Amino acid sequence: LCSDISPLLKDPAAFRTLIDLLEDHLRASFPQIDFIAGLDSRGFLIGPSLAQRLGIGFVLIRKKGKLPGPTESVSYALEYGKAELEIQSDAVEPGQKVVIVDDLLATGGTMWAACELMKRLRAEVLECLVIIELKLLKGSEKLRSIPFYSLLQYD
Repeated sequence: LCSDISPLLKDPAAFRTLIDLLEDHLRASFPQIDFIAGLDSRGFLIGPSLAQRLGIGFVLIRKKGKLPGPTESVSYALEYGKAELEIQSDAVEPGQKVVIVDDLLATGGTMWAACELMKRLRAEVLECLVIIELKLLKGSEKLRSIPFYSLLQYD
């Protein structure tokens, strides 16, 4: 399946190449990034490696009820109902520059919610970054004015 990143994760050379490509893109695009924020759960597989390469921190955006301490939360529509995402209230400071990462962009609801969380913490979202975009579902349209980058696109 074109939307499955499992083969990339099983192959260390392919995974290293993936992180190389994403790192090159971010270094060329943004002179300063304060944090990589990863979406639960596959963003957790890419984000920490990318943050480590860039010498910056990584923050978690999780499904509701998984994070300790005070959190900000936003609910959003899924194809089959509703869901909620959370971030720790002190994860980022106002004005800090963040890139949000995930494996796949489909309808865009989860990525939109992650951007809303960053807006509530008054962070600046530099870009939403995914490995695979399913263009047919038009998820990037939901992100409106937020810059978006996908390594691979499928119709």
